[in-house]
Amino acid sequence: MPNEREQLKLHHLQPAPGSKTAKRRVGRGEGGRRGKTAGRGTKGLKARSKLRPGFEGGQTPLVRRLPKLGGFKNHNKEHFAIINLGVLAERFGPGEVVTPEVLRDAGMVKHRGRVKILAEGELTHALTVSTHAISGAARAKIEAAGGTVEVVAS
Repeated sequence: MPNEREQLKLHHLQPAPGSKTAKRRVGRGEGGRRGKTAGRGTKGLKARSKLRPGFEGGQTPLVRRLPKLGGFKNHNKEHFAIINLGVLAERFGPGEVVTPEVLRDAGMVKHRGRVKILAEGELTHALTVSTHAISGAARAKIEAAGGTVEVVAS
């Protein structure tokens, strides 16, 4: 180790005494203690030099646990832009007409496709809502607030 005045450098570092032991050399002749089979027993997979890649000790390997095929994606699925009732209550005042075109112009619907209204949130004033789809609870809340609902075809 360096003196107190010297700076500690990389070439001064060494492991703590006793922390490193010499590697045991096995399989060096039948006369030695670890000769012949070198502590591996006789034959079998564990007596060989390597296990095959992906071997998990007899457990079903990950490759065989995962499904073979990727599944199914319905390309004809209809995608709805979801708008909650609470958002409509914040953005539109009493008596206003809410249509899919108005929602797109306001930037509330980003992509093409149909619009669906859901009942999340509270509505305190009457709105006239025209939409492609609406949940039963949302329809009930709009009508309870004095508004009207019209479902339009796309």
